[in-house]
Amino acid sequence: MTVVIFADEADAPVDAVVRTLTRRGVPVFRADTSWFPDRLVLDAELRASRWVGSLATEHRSVALEDIRSIWYCSPTPFRFPPGMAPQWRTHAAREAKFGFGGVLSALPVLWVNHPNRAADAMYKPLQLVTAAACGLTVPDTLVTNAPAAVRRFAEAADTGVVQKSFAANILTEDDKLKIAFTRRLDEAALRDLDGIGLTAHQIQQWVDKDYEARVVVVGERVFTIAIHAHSPAARVDWRADFDALRYEWIPTPAEVRRGVRAYMDAFGLAYAAFDFSVNRAGDWVFLESNGAGRYGWLENQTGAPITEALADLLQAGMEGMTRDRLEAEGVQPR
Repeated sequence: MTVVIFADEADAPVDAVVRTLTRRGVPVFRADTSWFPDRLVLDAELRASRWVGSLATEHRSVALEDIRSIWYCSPTPFRFPPGMAPQWRTHAAREAKFGFGGVLSALPVLWVNHPNRAADAMYKPLQLVTAAACGLTVPDTLVTNAPAAVRRFAEAADTGVVQKSFAANILTEDDKLKIAFTRRLDEAALRDLDGIGLTAHQIQQWVDKDYEARVVVVGERVFTIAIHAHSPAARVDWRADFDALRYEWIPTPAEVRRGVRAYMDAFGLAYAAFDFSVNRAGDWVFLESNGAGRYGWLENQTGAPITEALADLLQAGMEGMTRDRLEAEGVQPR
């Protein structure tokens, strides 16, 4: 049985998982969705309520019925010939999504994560509601395009407020890539809110934190890395100053473990990276979750065996996921 991995060709953590599986003698078929249709061929027939056939590149192929698990790790979009007319490119992309993607999504295998489940879990307002329903503490949050609403919300927030992106925080301006970090809204910023009316904005109450933590969930295993910030910029958004960070692999509090496991079940996820702020009273406040959240540098800094856990999950497939769940719940599998 083969593990299929869809990922960018240049992805060091994926490389590490492939090496681990190969060392164990587990067959791996790795491709990027951008290879379809030029470098990746799908040949699928529906037989007795199941899709059978193959995925193939110039050098390798895998039978659909021989796939045990699929790791859908941030692959890149389908790529079509440069000379294709825009209307046909749009049509081809749509057909690829519902044809190529539709066949794969129907396979009865373990997905890490299934694209449909991952898409549902990307909406941060839904994340916050789900996290709260799962017993996790969430910050007071405003979603608005009204400047007056931002000022009203800020006046009621004792610790101040921050503005955060809903989706990818990378912007292109003057042909340069820029990052929209989380930012605190001081009095000057609250006076000048002209851009608020242009789209939806996420405003949250500031958590006066002692440190932040990334909780990486791989199947039934949970790895928690404390992120200690030692500069003003990093204390607001640790991504703004990596040189000022210190990392520590720490135990996961029981209530956080229960909450993230319930969250994973609610969305149907097998992998996710959660971000928490831990305040000075020791309360863990959920900020967001990413079904494709990165972990490689945290593993390198702390030695947390996340690569091995991912390899275990992909190698075991659905049966292993079920077995691990029963063992985690104290039930002896038959």
